Amino acid sequence: MSGRPKKTNREKDFVRAFEAGEFDDDNVEAQERFGDKSKHYQHHKTIRTQDARSSVELDKLPLGEVIQVHSLFSEVLYNDIVYRCTQRKTLSKISNTQMIVGDRVRFTIAPELNDKKAYEASVEVIEPRKTVLARADSFKARDVHPIVANAGQMLIVAALHLPEVKWGLIDRMVIAARSGGLDPIVCLNKIDTAANQDDLDAADAALAHYETLGVRTLKTCAIKQINIDVLQSMLKDHVTVLAGHSGVGKSTLVKAIEPGLDIRIGDISAIHSKGMHTTTSARRYALTIGGYVIDTPGVKLFGLWQVARDALLEYFPDVEADTAPEWRKESYQRILKSL
Repeated sequence: MSGRPKKTNREKDFVRAFEAGEFDDDNVEAQERFGDKSKHYQHHKTIRTQDARSSVELDKLPLGEVIQVHSLFSEVLYNDIVYRCTQRKTLSKISNTQMIVGDRVRFTIAPELNDKKAYEASVEVIEPRKTVLARADSFKARDVHPIVANAGQMLIVAALHLPEVKWGLIDRMVIAARSGGLDPIVCLNKIDTAANQDDLDAADAALAHYETLGVRTLKTCAIKQINIDVLQSMLKDHVTVLAGHSGVGKSTLVKAIEPGLDIRIGDISAIHSKGMHTTTSARRYALTIGGYVIDTPGVKLFGLWQVARDALLEYFPDVEADTAPEWRKESYQRILKSL
């Protein structure tokens, strides 16, 4: 007689209960404890059930867009109403990524709240993404940190001074945009901080070099409204991610284009001449001229995700052709060492 204790009865038909709507996903851990040998099987069984359910039911659910993600819920816009959505636990089991701003999601509205003004719902499925902007959690690229989904272009904002322009960080962001399917635009803001004409000439030369690589560029000054009309034309009818070093003026640029938007604007640290974070999480804003901007928190580092060492030259054709200026060669070498 075996000395092993008898196994307790478990609810065997996990999937049938889920399909019949009898499954309490808030108590999933109490209902079913997966052993090590069964986790893989149950994971794929749940995926098959979700796929079958998607083809029959999910296509009929409302299709909304995630405009901001918080720690406990996400804001989903549908028919001009913002819903506070939680993510169904079964979705967490089958999804390979977390929900991010820009995701298109199918969701269900809590039945008991249909007649109330507390718009709460549950996300059932994340639709496939057309593009995704992501960065690694560190330069060693151990884990991916997805930032924005389904954007068409990325406005990479830098400041001529305060804080000092970092061309290496811009290069990393250009690579991240292109590897994720977004069109990069380099915007050099605060051009009124130029020390002299030589300062401006050096910046112009760098921007002109990006143009030879197929990257659109412009110079702006939000406070003096320099080239704000040009920036508006670039953003009109597009979904644009705003990214850059902390304190370069991303939010100020958006306010210059859309004065009515409620976006916090911070100051520069007098001690370190570095920006202080005012945007704490990515959020999408509608533009009255048409299109959307997604403001993201300022960064000081930008690790690249899924960019192989032997593929890096694809993003540095000027280095491969030996036509790159010295700062581009240095940027290439630094990025290569980090991969």
